[in-house]
Amino acid sequence: MNNAFMNKFMQIAGKLSSQKHLVVIRDSFIAMMPLTMAGSIAVLLNVFFRDVPNNLGWTGVAKALEPLITLNGYVYFGTIAITALIFSFAVGYNYSSIEKVNPIAGGLISFASFVATIPQTITIATDLTGLDKSVLSPLADLGLAINGSILEVSEWGAIKTAYAGATGLFAALLIGMLASMIYCYLMKKNVTIKMPDNVPPAVNKAFAAIIPGTVAIYVSALIGYLPVLLANTPLNDLISTYIQRPLMNLSQGSFSVLLLSFLVQLFWFFGLHGHNVLAPIMDGVYGPALLENTTVYEATKDVTQLPWLWTRGSFDAYAQMGGSGVTIALIIAIFIFSKRKEYRTVAKLSAPMGVFNINEPITFGIPMVLNPLFAIPWLIVPPICCAIGYFATYTGLVPPVYLAVPWITPPGLYAFLATGNNLMAGLVSLFNVFVAFLIWAPFVIAANRVKVEDQ
Repeated sequence: MNNAFMNKFMQIAGKLSSQKHLVVIRDSFIAMMPLTMAGSIAVLLNVFFRDVPNNLGWTGVAKALEPLITLNGYVYFGTIAITALIFSFAVGYNYSSIEKVNPIAGGLISFASFVATIPQTITIATDLTGLDKSVLSPLADLGLAINGSILEVSEWGAIKTAYAGATGLFAALLIGMLASMIYCYLMKKNVTIKMPDNVPPAVNKAFAAIIPGTVAIYVSALIGYLPVLLANTPLNDLISTYIQRPLMNLSQGSFSVLLLSFLVQLFWFFGLHGHNVLAPIMDGVYGPALLENTTVYEATKDVTQLPWLWTRGSFDAYAQMGGSGVTIALIIAIFIFSKRKEYRTVAKLSAPMGVFNINEPITFGIPMVLNPLFAIPWLIVPPICCAIGYFATYTGLVPPVYLAVPWITPPGLYAFLATGNNLMAGLVSLFNVFVAFLIWAPFVIAANRVKVEDQ
């Protein structure tokens, strides 16, 4: 029965991790990592250059650093502020690569299709309260819309960052995937313009993509136009309201956080890369929450205004110190309590990399896969650490994670930087390492009494 269950579990998990649409989502979020890191670094630097000096009353320092603050703002605008645009290209590129058709054209078509669904007009409202009626009357005579004391001016040809940024990620995913599927289908059916053999390959590829690309963009534009025509509501707003927000709200519950953390460990226990298998959820739901928190902080400079309690970086900050299973605590426990030479050897080799959250040496050196000795701590430590981090965030002891930080950042420092230099967040992360150590230690001691040949 155990073998049958394991075989079925492995089969389902293997299919899930290799399903092409989920692979596209995972790889597209991974592809954005250099840009989201660059944007987060820009926001983090402005915390040092602008927010910290202003909070300390050193306004002169912030004023002197204004050129650097502005430069960081440009970097932020070119990265996190337009993540949906970037993501739409990545979706088209990765899907086309899997289908083995021209990936550059696929990325560009996906990008254009998503842009074709974004509202092309923005309305700028100006409060005219206090102005004399003699001023308001000429404005109304010019045909300007005045709603009470609010002057509304519509501009065509502008894209709001609300649609181009994290809020538009789900729309970019759905439209990008649809456009890519249409493009790849028509390409593989040879619904293309055929060019003579002596035409350069680059020209041939470009002409081949004309018909599939045009069809994909027109279909996307039509899908984007119909909600505006029928309900006077942009498609992006419908997706955000009825798909993205409910999923993200569901993800913020403590049960969802703890369950996902447990499932990551469960997949690892059976030899599957838990983060890769669940990347479409962790990156597809909690990733946008992280980016949206970054956007809101950049706009408000107030951590109390952050919309999402738990984000993608929260897992790494509070429940992945040293890697999956908080194995930095296991290494410490082995150094203190283990009498087994092979464990101590593995721990010595793993410690330098464990500090930077690289735990494959100890995960596969012990090993953790199907190891009954350490199954309990391996499965329960991250959920317990998540619970502590979640409680600290929920109660306001620490702010939500709102900055992307390189995953190799050492424990404690990661949480400190990811929360905009919040010292308490770093201390909570280190406290979790201590809690994990207390859980790992009895099992390391018990392992001393197990003979190698019996393990």
